[in-house]
Amino acid sequence: MGDDALPGPLARYVPEFRAHLGLERSRSEHTVRSYVADVLDLSHWMQENGIDAPDLLDRDALRGWLARRHERGLARSSVSRGIAAVHTFFRWAVDTQGLRHDPAAGLRGPRPARHLPDVVGAAALGDMLDGLADHALGEHEEKRGAALAARDWALVELLYATGARIGELVSLDRAHVDPTDHVLTVTGKGNKQRRVPYGDRAGEALALWGHRRAVLAGADAGDAVFVGARGARIDARVARRVVAAALGSIPDTSARGPHSLRHSAATHLLDGGADLRTVQELLGHATVATTQIYTHVSVERIRRAYSQAHPRA
Repeated sequence: MGDDALPGPLARYVPEFRAHLGLERSRSEHTVRSYVADVLDLSHWMQENGIDAPDLLDRDALRGWLARRHERGLARSSVSRGIAAVHTFFRWAVDTQGLRHDPAAGLRGPRPARHLPDVVGAAALGDMLDGLADHALGEHEEKRGAALAARDWALVELLYATGARIGELVSLDRAHVDPTDHVLTVTGKGNKQRRVPYGDRAGEALALWGHRRAVLAGADAGDAVFVGARGARIDARVARRVVAAALGSIPDTSARGPHSLRHSAATHLLDGGADLRTVQELLGHATVATTQIYTHVSVERIRRAYSQAHPRA
């Protein structure tokens, strides 16, 4: 069934709207499909509710459509995406299709759910990292196994030591490592560089890996700090599997991804007395507001400890 055959008063606009999204706005095919589906969903709802022209829509009517989507059990993210879709559609329709007003102007969606990040206790993380160190420093039957053990220890140790994103470490070059001052220069979001310190244990892990790196590094490795088993720069998916395997050795935690190490590093720094601005700079957050979620994590941990320990809790 073509778009023009679909029900509702907005269906006739969809072919041009799709072309606008794909050609003029350069949206991804996934976004184009999603936005078109949301507009057609609104069009169908309008037909069901006797609204036969877009100029008859107002903000209250759009809220009714959003409420209906919520009643159907759509996720909060899907409802929010629908709002973005109709904002884009009606701005385009007013500018190019002769609509007299934009009913979506000022329409706001539900607040995004705020999930506390998975945080692993400092003692449990310490035990896990010590286990990686023992394996890397132990006896190995072959050099490749020893090199992989050293790489994995250095990768996980450095993630926790610096709070860096996995992509930042995967793209790290040896020229960006200052082993004397224990500082990395990482490139974060927006191509912004920042200098991040790391501790003695991470320094030991990096030194061991640097000594064994040549066993794995091939011609395609270039200046990459971390190298995969095939000799080129390590792939981010491989690095995530390394982290997941390491975190999987820790009992009583659902944490698996590299971001859990980033969350844990930030939370442990705040628990240890670091100020919010310092943690913001370490993590490379654009604003301190992003970093503030870790203060909520720390408060939540205090609250749980209080409830368990205080006799009058």
